[in-house]
Amino acid sequence: MTCGFKQFIGAVTMVACSMFVAQAHAEDKVLKVGCEPTFPPFEFLDDNAQPIGYDIDIIKAIGEEEGVKIEIVTMPFDGLIPALITAQLDASISGITITEERAKKVDFTEPYYDSGLSAVVLSENKDKFQKISDLSKSRICSQIGTTGAAHAQKISGNVASFNTNPEAFMELRAKGCDAVLLDKPVNGYFLSKSKVGEYYEIPEILNAEQYGIAVKKGNQQVSQILNSGLEKIRKNGKFDEIYNKWFAAKK
Repeated sequence: MTCGFKQFIGAVTMVACSMFVAQAHAEDKVLKVGCEPTFPPFEFLDDNAQPIGYDIDIIKAIGEEEGVKIEIVTMPFDGLIPALITAQLDASISGITITEERAKKVDFTEPYYDSGLSAVVLSENKDKFQKISDLSKSRICSQIGTTGAAHAQKISGNVASFNTNPEAFMELRAKGCDAVLLDKPVNGYFLSKSKVGEYYEIPEILNAEQYGIAVKKGNQQVSQILNSGLEKIRKNGKFDEIYNKWFAAKK
């Protein structure tokens, strides 16, 4: 072989090796994704204590499309953004509303869910609380760190914040508060699992909002992976399939 041919073979080999290494790296890529698994139907634990739900299916579908492994890490909701800031997590998907205040601390993907807030009261009080504004002098339960808790503060200023949604509903059941203010689909899921006639959802939606996947500020690589995956599952129908699995029957 001539010297030039040897150089050509060497160059081709280097390119092939680089492609192999890049592919292997992509296959080995793991994204640590945080969630707070007491937010059904978005994320909650099954009978084997494994996270399931709408958000879990969405992030796993994105991982499949992008060829990355998804490692779900569970933690309290108010710890998700701090864990992103300190690089303990690559991303967080947990029904996180995109707000101006949060966007100062983390980046968000394109929205993947449109939501809003609603209030649930005991059915015995449905005539007393016909509008959410009727709760202005009431004690309202919500989950700590959520937009529901922030909005409850504006409504009455008398707010009981809990680490998880089930705790908030337990307090309502015990009559420790007059209402639970949370994301409407979460309230809807709770009502679908509750005794008929025990609770009443005030027919009003507040604070239309969108959920996004949170990423550490400035981490363009992870943001691009997630946005690319979101676009792909929207186009191939997987996104609609997941939505119908968790929400179609509850409309």
